[in-house]
Amino acid sequence: MKISRRVFSAALGLMPFADAWSQNSAPFPSRPIKIVPFGTAGGPIDTLARIYGEKLQQRWGQPIVIDAKPGASGIIAADFVAKAPADGYTVMMTLPLTHVNNAILQPKLPYDPVKSFTPLSMLATGGPMLVARANAPYNNVKEFVEYAKKKGSMSYGTWGTGSSAHLFGELLSQQSGGKLVHAAYKSEAAAHNDLFGELLDFAWANPSTAKNQSQAGKLKVLGIAGTKRVSTMPNVATFTEQGFKGFDVDSWIGMYAPANLPPDIQNAWVTALREITMQPDIQARLVSFGFEPLGNTPAQFAEVFKADFPKVADLIKAAGVTAQ
Repeated sequence: MKISRRVFSAALGLMPFADAWSQNSAPFPSRPIKIVPFGTAGGPIDTLARIYGEKLQQRWGQPIVIDAKPGASGIIAADFVAKAPADGYTVMMTLPLTHVNNAILQPKLPYDPVKSFTPLSMLATGGPMLVARANAPYNNVKEFVEYAKKKGSMSYGTWGTGSSAHLFGELLSQQSGGKLVHAAYKSEAAAHNDLFGELLDFAWANPSTAKNQSQAGKLKVLGIAGTKRVSTMPNVATFTEQGFKGFDVDSWIGMYAPANLPPDIQNAWVTALREITMQPDIQARLVSFGFEPLGNTPAQFAEVFKADFPKVADLIKAAGVTAQ
């Protein structure tokens, strides 16, 4: 395509005006920002979003609104953010479920996990814990499996179909020889309410919930999925340490913005998130939640995301979970 001399000259004539407009435009951020967390209000990601929101508000001097949009294994929240303007004023704090697991299990997502988003930073990594009521007649994964074989059928709850907890539950079902029936809830808390009410036999929990509920005498923790133990509960062994294979897939907490975010706004977000994640009090909160603080770059985030696909695909295959 050729550009005429007249059009080219006209474009050059507009450049000083465009540059002046750019310099006079309001710097980012100049109005309230919305963070959409995975899960329900009051859930672990919602809580973490509020903690980061306070830091961002102190840093930028703008209100940070936490707007939970639960349901459909995080699809509702992710779709909302994907369709938001790419101006940095709407972002998402989420788990791999919305961008990795759903992409493998859901053939017709309303968003593309890569093309619809701009990665900002992976804040932390960790893994879910297998939990049961405090009076359960087993204390670790091996004892649980022996009990499941004898009982034949047991039910468990997670925070969504296709979540890491669901996949690990199905893999455990195969390895236990018993029938472990999955029930998907909108939130971890909802599943635990039914566990306490004896409508479920066991469940999964994020480490902070597991720790709090075990200290309150309501739950016992049987094991943790992922590659390592957590420092807040060092006595809880991983599934691998207890002799069970295929559970060494870590989860993570990541921040995304809509696709085509301007580079300067992306840089503002990445710098803020990484510096906040490095603050001692935030590191302590992440550790207390059972996560390992990270705060990586978008490029590093993309590399982990890319590496997760084959790992999760293998886990899905091993767990026998089929596309929805």
